[in-house]
Amino acid sequence: MTRPLPRGGTLLLASIAGTAIANNYAVQPALTAVAAELGVPLSVIGLVPTAALTGCMTGFALLLPLTDHLAPHRLVAVQLTALAAALTLAATAPGPVVLLAAYLLVGAAASVAAQGSNIAGRLAPPGRRGTGVAAVSAGMSAGILLSRLVGGALTDMLGWRRMLLVFAVLALLGAIAAAALLPRERPAADRSYRAALLSLPPLPRRFPKLRRAVVMGGLWYFAFNIIWVALALALAEPPYSLGPTTIGLYSLAGLLGFGALPLTGRLADRHTPATVIIAAMLAAAAGTALLATGLNTPPVTALGLALFDAGCFAAQAANLGSIIALDPHRSGSLTSVYLVLYFTVGALGTALAAPLLDTLGWQGTALTALTALLLAAALALADAKTGRTGRTRRRDPQAPERERVGGSTT
Repeated sequence: MTRPLPRGGTLLLASIAGTAIANNYAVQPALTAVAAELGVPLSVIGLVPTAALTGCMTGFALLLPLTDHLAPHRLVAVQLTALAAALTLAATAPGPVVLLAAYLLVGAAASVAAQGSNIAGRLAPPGRRGTGVAAVSAGMSAGILLSRLVGGALTDMLGWRRMLLVFAVLALLGAIAAAALLPRERPAADRSYRAALLSLPPLPRRFPKLRRAVVMGGLWYFAFNIIWVALALALAEPPYSLGPTTIGLYSLAGLLGFGALPLTGRLADRHTPATVIIAAMLAAAAGTALLATGLNTPPVTALGLALFDAGCFAAQAANLGSIIALDPHRSGSLTSVYLVLYFTVGALGTALAAPLLDTLGWQGTALTALTALLLAAALALADAKTGRTGRTRRRDPQAPERERVGGSTT
């Protein structure tokens, strides 16, 4: 049986998750410089973020189930080493083809961030699963929010190639720490890796709670991408006409949001996931309502973004904890299915943000996001009522009748 994480293990996984996932976004402020140096149109280099996202979703599908089969110290160390190698390849790329191929690998290897969350939840001490998942989620959130700011600053100081090498060194340091400190016992897998991959498509049908988690998570991630993409576009246009650096500073408001995650973890260990998600969605909806009043007052906009991000991040931590609790021995496969579908719905939000802004304006776009958040809250409320009346139907014999994020059943 795999022993719990050592002291400081959750903090290590949170740091690894943040620095790994940041690589999907840190290059974005440097895209103009990359295009100029390689002598290719910006439209071509603009495919780099798409390559990273494609690679990341591939990693969720193919690599995340490995957490059910390989020892944490080996899995995380190998994947971080691969991330460092892919970043080095990107830093030395002579042209766009190699760069895009490298970022497919970067995105796939960066999926180690989700593995960290899964490992922290599975190996958390009894009654502490929510706290572990929330801590790693906080690291991921910090990495996403700060990545563009740090990537842009390092590019200004060192150039984009050396910026990527800095992130490669961070990945190697994480690999060394993971190999030395994370547990060395292999999980007791009940099936082969190939069988686990073949079992992924039927999982939503076998686990009704997984289906509900996907729908709820998809709704708030849809809203999250609509708000942040439309915000950047709206602030760049008249009457605001802000530059990229100033617009990027609005992401700092999200730091106030992920600061709520440690509290979320403690609440998740004491209450059902549905209860935490309802409260989180109401907080996100309140923030979105503030944003819908307009962008003319930066303090109000910052407060709205903080509440919005806090709600979305807290709901995601609770949702991931509940998915791990469905069957800890298959948590890698369950999380894999969830994240692939979650990111697919989020990509739809990203694609619709600009058309919605053109058609409905900022206020209409914000109200669209608000509707999605309220729908997620309503689904969580229905889930909570079903749990209280004991009418939850179980289709998989391994699924607990009622799970709490902390792993106990009632």
